[in-house]
Amino acid sequence: MDTREAIKLAQEAGMDLVEIAENAKPPVCRIIEYGKYKYEQSKKKKASDSHKQKTKEIQLRIAIDEHDYGIKLARAERFLAQGDKLVVQLRFRGRENAHKDLGFELMKKVCEDLNTMGKVDLPPNLRGKRVTMTLSPLPKHQQNRQFDKHLKHLSEEALANDEGDFDDEDQENGETQDQNQDQNQDQNQDQNQDLEQAQVSEPSQEKSAPTDA
Repeated sequence: MDTREAIKLAQEAGMDLVEIAENAKPPVCRIIEYGKYKYEQSKKKKASDSHKQKTKEIQLRIAIDEHDYGIKLARAERFLAQGDKLVVQLRFRGRENAHKDLGFELMKKVCEDLNTMGKVDLPPNLRGKRVTMTLSPLPKHQQNRQFDKHLKHLSEEALANDEGDFDDEDQENGETQDQNQDQNQDQNQDQNQDLEQAQVSEPSQEKSAPTDA
């Protein structure tokens, strides 16, 4: 639309023609009340300046499917877009402990998929039954979300209240469950081994025919 025509429409509506995206080609303008626009921009800037950086966390599993992976990464992107640090944690359970290489491969994929949103501060590090890494957000103008479509089914309220996967209490409970599961598996294996050994060592009892005196 011609600029003069746009100004005329704004005047007829008793409003203003405000440029809201000067770097766009062509520049983008809106017919709005300039005072209200400045007020809204001031509120957004104040909210952005007052945001205190937090550390958010997402947790993964080796067997995660593509759909759940997309949601996890979309949430991770959102945390980084808010200016928060991100901890990515992968937990091994039971037989997964024999395939830690798969865990590191998954963490490498996460690094590659989030390189448009954050940079790795602490690379994947194995501690016990967990692989953990930490990322910091890139500057806003360098960020580019790739998984945001996976959050379309969630409400703004749910997204606003998303504080990460687990708090400390949940993590502790999760560790306890993992330990109990592994202990039960070890006990079952020990019992099976004891039973096999007992069967091997037990002498065969054959009835002997009585002999005449």
